[in-house]
Amino acid sequence: MADPVLNHIGGADRPAACGRTAELTDPATGRVHRRAPLSGPADVDAACAAAAAAHPHWSTTTPATRQRALLALADAVEEHADALTDAETADTGKPRHQFRTGELPAIADTLRFYAGAARTLPGPAAAEYTEGRTSLLRREPVGVCAQITPWNYPLMMAVWKLAPALAAGNTTVLKPADTTPSSTALLARIAAGHLPPGVLNVVCGDRDTGRALTAHPAVALVAVTGSTRAGREVAAAAAAGLKRVHLELGGNAPVLVHEDADPGATAAALAALAYYNAGQDCTAPTRYLVHHRIHDAFLAAFAAEAAKLRTGPPDAPDTDFGPLNNAAQLASVQGLLARLPDHAQIVTGGARLPGPGFFHEPTVVAGVRQDDEIVQEEVFGPVVTVQPFADEEQALRMAGGVRHGLAASVWTADHDRAMRATRALRTGIVWVNTHGTTVSEMPHGGVGASGYGSDLSMTGLLDYTQVKHVML
Repeated sequence: MADPVLNHIGGADRPAACGRTAELTDPATGRVHRRAPLSGPADVDAACAAAAAAHPHWSTTTPATRQRALLALADAVEEHADALTDAETADTGKPRHQFRTGELPAIADTLRFYAGAARTLPGPAAAEYTEGRTSLLRREPVGVCAQITPWNYPLMMAVWKLAPALAAGNTTVLKPADTTPSSTALLARIAAGHLPPGVLNVVCGDRDTGRALTAHPAVALVAVTGSTRAGREVAAAAAAGLKRVHLELGGNAPVLVHEDADPGATAAALAALAYYNAGQDCTAPTRYLVHHRIHDAFLAAFAAEAAKLRTGPPDAPDTDFGPLNNAAQLASVQGLLARLPDHAQIVTGGARLPGPGFFHEPTVVAGVRQDDEIVQEEVFGPVVTVQPFADEEQALRMAGGVRHGLAASVWTADHDRAMRATRALRTGIVWVNTHGTTVSEMPHGGVGASGYGSDLSMTGLLDYTQVKHVML
């Protein structure tokens, strides 16, 4: 068994004050591979106290100082690529080559983007709006930030949260998901060589740990990436202390495939994206709305592409995606499939793979209706649905006929149609003839049950600041 994960508080690694730990299960084998702290209120108090003590100094450092620290951390991430890959894949089961060549470079890029952004925050704007007085604006850090991250992209989501917060001059206490704390805890240990003690703190634990962190009086802002249920709970808890809240929640992304799209080429372009990370992605293309004239051809092509994909352990060279992260998520996906109505049919896949681990076949479901549970709820697994539509108006109505509003994509050769869709779709992200591409320069966030606030981009940085009016 690997060495235990430790909290990182005030620049030092430490176990939970109560001594309690939780087992971490390798989703590729179903076996316990290490233990992590089950932190309680005393650990949260210590982390928040460390962050509060570090804030006065860090918040007044120059942007150049914060830039140098984040650039050094980005370099250190690349230098420790093997260890970070080991930690991430042991907790998630995702293919090593995908994390190492895809996610890790993106993580370093996000750190470098915010290193530069630290020096480009809008500065004071002075003007005379009343006689004899000059007004100017200051953009300042909000204070201690509580950040809670999910288990689907543990290290990437941690960096999406901590990089803009630190660049803006805040200090943070970050709680990773209880099943995937290893890579985040390692990042904090690496960062200790480049950040003052207390600027970045990590406490591991369960929902009770997160509740204690959200409610802590030292916290000024709570940022969460997680389920809609978790977002509602955090928003309600934060309201009692009038804390600012930033919620990046679930998604149920529609994919609108119009009759002028090539069904075979479109299916080939989308299949690998749909099952990447076992479909555990809030922007995954999961609901396919296909014009009735090409519906059957698209369905056949997509099912054939899905059937080619292989799921397996992290080190397997031919693995397209890994297991579901935990037994509860596997049970959730299986439950949705078991409750399919009689009019729905599984075209390919549909079953858990035999043997150890939480592996599930790539699955395509057709014949579903708009009010079916599997259409209305986020599956968060290797399952997609395909529905026909008659015209553009119906396609847009079906796309918006769920409570989530994070992302969507439109596939068409008609520029005017694409532009109409980008205006009509009530989502935070719309892709045209592509899906899933994310860059540090552009915001990532949604509406409705998908939450509010943005990760990434300058918008994400401004979310970690507050404006002060100064009149002279």
